[in-house]
Order: sequence, then structure tokens, then C-alpha cells
Amino acid sequence: MDTYMRHEDYMKQAAKQSDVDMVNSPPHYCQDGEIECIDAIRAALGPEGFAAFCRGNAIKYNWRMSHKNGFEDIAKARWYMSKLLEEEQTKT
Repeated sequence: MDTYMRHEDYMKQAAKQSDVDMVNSPPHYCQDGEIECIDAIRAALGPEGFAAFCRGNAIKYNWRMSHKNGFEDIAKARWYMSKLLEEEQTKT
């Protein structure tokens, strides 16, 4: 048996757990417990790059919502737009 689970299987298993929030805090984005992936991306890309990343992900989740995860993808798109708003508010 493989030690590593396919991503799709992992996501299905994680989504079944009632205490898992797959939109705001998916467990696969903070496996070490020290830093979340989104914070590492922000640090690596800087403010302008991070804003573009958020816009791109919002587009992606809106684009695929009818073909993949429906409501969850809409919520993820909103999550990325909220991050973009936060980023823009820090500029003022």
C-alpha cells in the first residue's frame, strides 16, 4: 500500500470530518503547524505579487465552481477576495 494518499482521496477524507473547515483552514495547508502556506506565499511574493495571486485564485475558483466543488469553490473565491481586500487595506 502507498504511504502517500492521492490528493483527491485525501481531500474527500478530510472533508468528511465534521470539524474540518476546507475553506478557511484546510489541514493540508498547515501540516507542520508552524506557518500556513498562505503566509509563506505572501512572504515570498511581496504585496503586489500576493495581490495578483489572490485575484488569480478567485478567478480560478469562480471558473471551476460549476464543474467541481460548487458552493465550496464560491466560498474559496470569496476567501481569496477577502485576503485581497486585507492586502489593499494595509496600503492605506
